Amino acid sequence: MIDKKSHWETIYKTKSPKEVSWYSPRLEKSLEGIRSLGLPNDARLIDVGGGASTLPDDLIAAGFKNITVLDISKEALKVSRERLGEKARLIRWIEGDVTRVSLDPGSYDGWHDRAVFHFLTEADDRKKYVEVLGSSLAEAGHALIAVFGPNGPLKCSGLEIVRYSVESLQKELGEGFELKEHFLEMHKTPFDSTQEFLYCLFVKK
Repeated sequence: MIDKKSHWETIYKTKSPKEVSWYSPRLEKSLEGIRSLGLPNDARLIDVGGGASTLPDDLIAAGFKNITVLDISKEALKVSRERLGEKARLIRWIEGDVTRVSLDPGSYDGWHDRAVFHFLTEADDRKKYVEVLGSSLAEAGHALIAVFGPNGPLKCSGLEIVRYSVESLQKELGEGFELKEHFLEMHKTPFDSTQEFLYCLFVKK
């Protein structure tokens, strides 16, 4: 079995953020989804797997004050800290596996995950992810989850993935979450290819 942490540490030690297929200089769709919630600036947001993403930069620029970034890779978090410089102190950084991490109950109003859930090929890992999500999200909190859609790739960064439809992703999250919105994005990779991402916005019942 692949050691997930070692795999991702190697990826970020040997490649720049712009050399991975999911890289985007600005996560426009994620930002649109978060803005659509109309959350106050003191809303508690967590970006799961957001290690080297530029989303925290844009959330700070948008005025959000309670931002957490969780990533399994110390190297990925280091990339963002160095990019943000002095602004890095405005963010809470957590190095950990989302299926193993301990987060305070009801501690987040908004959960964002772009390209983590589809790497969870084991049913037990997906169950643990949903348990962490359900526990740490506040009542009526929102989760914006982006995964490879029905026509997305079968592998990414040398790892098998699980592709999702709206129905299959809803089934994984279970009855504790209600689907509010969904849309597809054809993400253009740095290698001039495209990847189909499915974005689903859920609210915790």
